[in-house]
Amino acid sequence: MKIASTIARYLLGLIFLTFGLNGFLHFIPMPAPTGVAGQFLGALFVSRFYVVIFLLQIVPAVLLLANRYVPLALTILGAVIVNILCFHVFMAPAGLPLAVVVTILWFLTASSVRSAFAGILQS
Repeated sequence: MKIASTIARYLLGLIFLTFGLNGFLHFIPMPAPTGVAGQFLGALFVSRFYVVIFLLQIVPAVLLLANRYVPLALTILGAVIVNILCFHVFMAPAGLPLAVVVTILWFLTASSVRSAFAGILQS
């Protein structure tokens, strides 16, 4: 299980580093979404809130890849992943499979540091 969680940590870090950097550098061409998803992303870009979102992907990704402060990185990415899942469930279902894969990778990585979360999971 340790090998699986290590692989999941590296994959999770690479995915978020790639897509976080893509938000600033645009090296992966993606068509603009339509409908409500397009309006939502348009509001994020007009308000410049996308800077915060992409930084909240890049910083934890670097922490995961460096194997430093992994519980902190997972806590930050947990909130980001919930938002990604909600976005794809409610506005853009085409991206849902990758969101589910990222969620599974998060749980695999979190299983290796579950003792760090023990305090918040007590009644």
